Amino acid sequence: MNNYLISMFIDNELDLDEKLEFVEIVHDDKSFKNETVELLHQERLLRSDAVASFPEVVIGEKRGFSLFRFRGLLRSAGIMGAAVAAALIVIFLLLPSPQNIDNMISHRFVIYRPDVTQIELAGSFNEWRRMPMEKIGNSGYWEVKFALSPGEHRFSYIIEGDEKIADPTVMTKERDDFGGENSVLLVRI
Repeated sequence: MNNYLISMFIDNELDLDEKLEFVEIVHDDKSFKNETVELLHQERLLRSDAVASFPEVVIGEKRGFSLFRFRGLLRSAGIMGAAVAAALIVIFLLLPSPQNIDNMISHRFVIYRPDVTQIELAGSFNEWRRMPMEKIGNSGYWEVKFALSPGEHRFSYIIEGDEKIADPTVMTKERDDFGGENSVLLVRI
């Protein structure tokens, strides 16, 4: 559960109650705090610029004009342009295109767990936000339906709010960055 909470904290996906729980654990458990700090340092490295500094290059001088004088502005413009381009790509990929809306496939996620009182589903298709599953009468089965686009989707079930498990009926699984396991679902038209 600790790795899951740290992951959700780093990804800014905790609700207010989970944030309170996280802060209390960090305050009370030194090893949890140290693990969180270590993972935050790793996250900072992953999000940092790949190049620490740019070489100073002068591209021809003409009548006293030098691009060297504007290197800070050009560097900022380049970084800003790359950030805008990345944001547009992310938005383009996340928003379903009109032709993809017609290609969406309804998928029913089902798990048999008669021994629990709460199950949630989180996956790449809903930005890893927890979605409550509904209990199907007294059968012990839980379900939720999603419209999924064709392609690969990763997901896990969260049992009783803290135990993250892969779908036992899906054969393809992969390890996540926090020692857990996700199921990999291939959706085809």
